[in-house]
Amino acid sequence: MKKLALKRTTALVGALVAIGAASPVLAQDSGEDEEGSRGRAVNVEPYIEVSQIAIAELSPGDDVVTYTQIAAGIDASITGRNNGGSVSLRYERNIGYGDDSIDSDTISGVARGYASIIPQVLTVEAGALAAKTRVDGNGASNLASLDDRGTDSQIYSAYAGPTLSTRAGDVEVNANYRIGYTRVEAPDGLVTAPGATPIDVFDDSVSQSAKVHLATRPGEPLPVGVGVGAGWNQEDISNLDQRFRDVYVRGDVSLPVTPSLALVAGVGYEDVEASSRDAVRDVNGDPVIGVDGRFVTDSSQPRQLAYDVSGLIWDAGVIWRPSNRTSLTANVGRRYDSTSYYGSLSYAPNSRSSLAVSVYDTVSGFGNQLNTALANLPTEFTAGRNPLTGGLGGCVSGQDGANCLNGALGSVRSSVFRSRGVAASYSTNIGRLNAGVGAGYDRRRFIATPGSVLAAADGVTDESYYAALFLSGEVGQRGNFSTNAYYNYFNSGFDQAGDVTAIGASAAYNHSISSRLSARAAIAVDSLDSDVSDEDFTAASALVGLRFGF
Repeated sequence: MKKLALKRTTALVGALVAIGAASPVLAQDSGEDEEGSRGRAVNVEPYIEVSQIAIAELSPGDDVVTYTQIAAGIDASITGRNNGGSVSLRYERNIGYGDDSIDSDTISGVARGYASIIPQVLTVEAGALAAKTRVDGNGASNLASLDDRGTDSQIYSAYAGPTLSTRAGDVEVNANYRIGYTRVEAPDGLVTAPGATPIDVFDDSVSQSAKVHLATRPGEPLPVGVGVGAGWNQEDISNLDQRFRDVYVRGDVSLPVTPSLALVAGVGYEDVEASSRDAVRDVNGDPVIGVDGRFVTDSSQPRQLAYDVSGLIWDAGVIWRPSNRTSLTANVGRRYDSTSYYGSLSYAPNSRSSLAVSVYDTVSGFGNQLNTALANLPTEFTAGRNPLTGGLGGCVSGQDGANCLNGALGSVRSSVFRSRGVAASYSTNIGRLNAGVGAGYDRRRFIATPGSVLAAADGVTDESYYAALFLSGEVGQRGNFSTNAYYNYFNSGFDQAGDVTAIGASAAYNHSISSRLSARAAIAVDSLDSDVSDEDFTAASALVGLRFGF
């Protein structure tokens, strides 16, 4: 078995650090403002760790490797009236043993925060992600994997933008702008199945969106609420100079039926386009692949349309809010030249439990979808991490439940796609125990220019299913434990691409030796079953170490 290797990562670390550092700075700056500081809660937990890790390969071989891990990180959050945010940032250095061992290091983290420029009127928010992932030969991406066969990659994503919310008489004015950047490092060696279509791994993109909406509430002054809005969404993908653009304008109406139930409907016009250039061809007409394993773009050729849908759009649905603990929206309509469904449910039966469900339908690229998933994270959260590797597990838990990025990270193909799916989460506190589950399904139908090197991807569908569970709690006065389990299944519609199943579970125990020093122990089992690889992989791992908090 090859030794566990983590690539050096530096891009977007500044964004993570800046968002995390903002919390204590904001707290200090508002210390003299009695009203602004009222209700403020700041929690900053920096730490260092030293651990010894052993990995025993159960299949296909029986090798055992050990290495020392030195890590430093910070978990911080701030909750206030005019600002808030959370960050989990971690640096790891792995020191292997033996002549063929590989020393490596990595930085991983997730952050999201906001700050009010004008309280209750103008707010700036931002988010960032840095995570290690394993990329399979069919484009599947898995965060929680100990297997290293030269296909490890690093994903970075960050976004920022202002949000305006104000009133002009009876009219509510809401507007926002967001710009984001996403990058995927190319794996060192990506092996596809014999006869399979080569995949073009996503490189990087810049995504932008802007929206404005003007609306009145029912009874102010009309018996129904009316609104008009417009939006623009664009992603420029470096692979083959792909571009996705969506522009729309629409009007909507809201009709109250009861104090808790309203009917809503909207109609408008939308223009959606996706385009790209072809790859450079050699003398035999075959596409040229660069040193990074991606197709080389032929910039001398004109851009060609892959997707062009414009015309009338409409939707109708209901909004149900029987209490401040329950909210349901459900809509059906016509968009992207077909029937579209979307909606959401949030339910908190009490202060200790919450349920969230989201149904979505959108056309996007990988970068824009990941930026959107980051923007949907709560500003107050605890990031789930693998207790053995320290890497991000894909889900965060907050007061409103768990939110997972697994659906957005499921595939790293470069082509634009239509994504439809559902994501659900539930979390609860039972005495000294915390438990939660997140699950979802994502279906991507790829869009590509006929006659281009990506033509084989046009109309092909990939599907991914994912689930994550956690249970944690306290043991006596000095101990605490955590258990995690995950399941990821990826089914590719590409010829000879096959399926990938990743499954695993872990358990960890921490015991406080003093107020700052604690001992750690953890065990885990991880399994990867891929149709692309000749051999499946299963490994058991164990860790013992010390953690010092500042």
